[in-house]
Amino acid sequence: MSTKPPDWTPTTQAVENARITDFTRFASQHAGRDLSGDYHKLWAWSVDDVSGFWAAVWDYCRLPERPARPALATEAMPGSVWFPGSTLNYTAEVFRDRTGTDTAVITVTEDTGPVAITWHQLRRQVASLAQALTGLGVRMGDRVVGYLPNGVQAITAFLATASLGATWAVCGQDYTAAAAEARFTQLQPTVLIAGTGCLHGGKHIDRCPDVQALRDALPTLAATIVVGDATRVPDALGWSTLTEHDADFAPRPVPFDHPLWVVFSSGTTGRPKGIVHGHGGVVLEQLKNLGLQLGLRAGDRLLWHTTPSWMMWNVLVAGLLLGATAVCYEGSPTYPDTDVLWQLAAGLEVKVLGTSPGYLAACRKAGVRITDHYPASLERLGVTGSTFPGDLQHWVAGELGPRAQVVCTSGGTDVVTAFIGATPTTPVWAGELSAPCLGVSVEAFGPDGKPVRGEVGELVVLRPTPSMPLFFWDDPDGSRHRNAYFDVYPGVWRHGDWITITDQGSVIMHGRSDATLNRHGIRMGSSDIYGPVEELKEIAEALVVGIEQDGGDYWMPLFVTTTNGTDVDDVLREKIRNAIRHGASPRHVPDEIIQAPGIPHTRTGKKLEVPVKRLLRGDAQDTVVDPGSVDRPELIDWYARIGAAHHTRRGTALGSAPSRSANGRP
Repeated sequence: MSTKPPDWTPTTQAVENARITDFTRFASQHAGRDLSGDYHKLWAWSVDDVSGFWAAVWDYCRLPERPARPALATEAMPGSVWFPGSTLNYTAEVFRDRTGTDTAVITVTEDTGPVAITWHQLRRQVASLAQALTGLGVRMGDRVVGYLPNGVQAITAFLATASLGATWAVCGQDYTAAAAEARFTQLQPTVLIAGTGCLHGGKHIDRCPDVQALRDALPTLAATIVVGDATRVPDALGWSTLTEHDADFAPRPVPFDHPLWVVFSSGTTGRPKGIVHGHGGVVLEQLKNLGLQLGLRAGDRLLWHTTPSWMMWNVLVAGLLLGATAVCYEGSPTYPDTDVLWQLAAGLEVKVLGTSPGYLAACRKAGVRITDHYPASLERLGVTGSTFPGDLQHWVAGELGPRAQVVCTSGGTDVVTAFIGATPTTPVWAGELSAPCLGVSVEAFGPDGKPVRGEVGELVVLRPTPSMPLFFWDDPDGSRHRNAYFDVYPGVWRHGDWITITDQGSVIMHGRSDATLNRHGIRMGSSDIYGPVEELKEIAEALVVGIEQDGGDYWMPLFVTTTNGTDVDDVLREKIRNAIRHGASPRHVPDEIIQAPGIPHTRTGKKLEVPVKRLLRGDAQDTVVDPGSVDRPELIDWYARIGAAHHTRRGTALGSAPSRSANGRP
């Protein structure tokens, strides 16, 4: 791991000009010692002196004056207290020091070209809508919810809500009314802001019936505001009439930990968890994440393909805190051609482009030549959402060449940021994430609950960060919050991923620890299997799970979908087995290879490994997964039938789960 050459290395000039290099000089003065020369030296200080590091970020980014006291007043997880006595407002920080005529947001859809809005226009619309929301009765602490496509209206609605000290939540229109209802009914919102429909894959999706269903399910609503033809939703207010007036722009300062938004977990295994983050924690974290880790600057253009349902939308919007232009694309990244994102990045001179391993794999299989569209402006390609196979990353790096850095990150909705990633000054090795992010005390815990190096362990975080959840919505005693992260190692955040921290400080992701393949005592990550299998030209996608069975038996089936309708015959099965033997190891070879009609995902694109495992085990479907949270809910029955057929062959009863050890794992 530590001997292979990097796929990308920064130039001396790039290191010198990087914002993180400038911050290192600032932090050295703040810390009273030299932190230059090596990123890991800076990182070690950032997790040893957590309070000092975040105070340095605050001062470096020129946030409002803060009381002269430690940044971290109470170090506890959960229950940390940051910057007591400090006040700020997310929306105020977005518009601080902005030039009115520069471009703030660009919106693109499948059937419309780029539509740009300046900082002056955005500020005017935000102020106008904030005034309208106040007139509708929205007060500090109330909830405003959005059911909207990815565009400037969603951003405007969020910023107006935040400016009032109200709390925001949003679902993209890829969600049905039932899926949005499962989230919004928890919040008892005062106002719903909704779109009439969206376009995806060349198909118009009319959401007016869903908007009406949502209104019926939300009895606390004082009003519904409609983006589009408001006459199609009875008694709704029109967006344009509420955002066209001149009004005072007066964001309300709020305490550091005042609730900013509620982001929801996927909801695949039960009621979606409403995760609450605060104004200060998000502002501080994203200034660090986007400004130092990704190197984003004022005037840069950031395009991350996402929907408002996914936390990467929140990250995309946070680019505004740096003065960057947020490029919102609403539509399929592969329609009408697989290279849509590359065309957009080139045409709009994007500096940072973000996407998923799945999209990049589709590009490679479709024969997309990234170099044909590679814009001269592009400096970094962000990749997240699932594990990134080393071979695929190597291919992408080869297409981009030495000038653009591939930045693979891992974190989550829980903290609405990355725990592990890179910086403009760190090398990149294919199949590895360059380093833990600043201020994040990442370790890998072995079976004895102690840190390990060079071997697989649980991803844990030993010290708090400002954007960890304030609390979960509708969790009055905090039990859901504690059980989500702290049930295994009290006082230590357990994230639910298997990782290896290498000797050079980089990190290898192996997949979810709650979907661990543990065959005969040997732990394996699912991503180690997906890499070699999904590289085969015949295979579109794969999903592997491991099922503990009576008598100590273990069943590890691999489900695959194929390209161009290829049948999975014995020849292809052996080709898959050989790919796994040579790409991972013989012990990774599955017990069965089953052709599937599809691989189910969350609506943000993550494979449903844990729900599929439970379906195959025989758990009742209504306890396993909410169909509204699945991209193809019709697949749930198919996997349940496969599980039933397997148990029938073995002569075992359905619904019997294996015993669990004290630490919660089989």
